[in-house]
Amino acid sequence: MRTSLATLLIILGSLHAAHAERDYPWCVFGEQFGASGDCSYQTREQCLASASGRWNAYCDVNPRVRFGQPPPRTGRGPHVR
Repeated sequence: MRTSLATLLIILGSLHAAHAERDYPWCVFGEQFGASGDCSYQTREQCLASASGRWNAYCDVNPRVRFGQPPPRTGRGPHVR
């Protein structure tokens, strides 16, 4: 039973990490989001709803998606340049 629970927790943890690395096509940009913005929106409507009411926030296509760049590294493992 404990082994099954431990295995389940490891699987769920890895799924969460994989989800966090995913680049969605829409980002909210503005002072409070930094240079990279918040790129966690699957649709323009979701992005607009998040930007609504925030000072100086706007939506745009995720630059990594637009230009076909790989997602940023998460800091795990060796860094190869």
